[in-house]
Formats: sequence, C-alpha cells, structure tokens
Amino acid sequence: MLIIDVKDGESIDRALKKYKRKFERSGVLKELRKRKHFTKPSVERRTEVLKAQYKERMYGPHADKN
Repeated sequence: MLIIDVKDGESIDRALKKYKRKFERSGVLKELRKRKHFTKPSVERRTEVLKAQYKERMYGPHADKN
C-alpha cells in the first residue's frame, strides 16, 4: 500500500504527481505484466545474456572502435 504525505496547502495535483511517481518506482505494474505469462527460466536467462552482450557491444570499453 502506498502512503503519500500531503502537507497543508499542497495542491491535489502535486499529491497525485507524488503518488504516480511512487507507484511507477514500486514496480507493481511491471511485476503484474511479468506474471501475466510464464516464461521458462532458460528463456529468461537467454534474454538476460543477449541483453548483456548488446550492452557490452554498445557501451563497452571498445565500443567506439567498431
């Protein structure tokens, strides 16, 4: 449960913005979408490895030499 402290005189828009930011950072929606479909652990690991390889190629120590 998210709790937002609203100070006296603070607008509702500001409080709503705080709530949205806190909700986004909590990762609830991301977790919900992840649990919607089952993916095998081997597939998850493979995508993790491919992502790491991509990052290494793009942003690694020798990325500018390619």
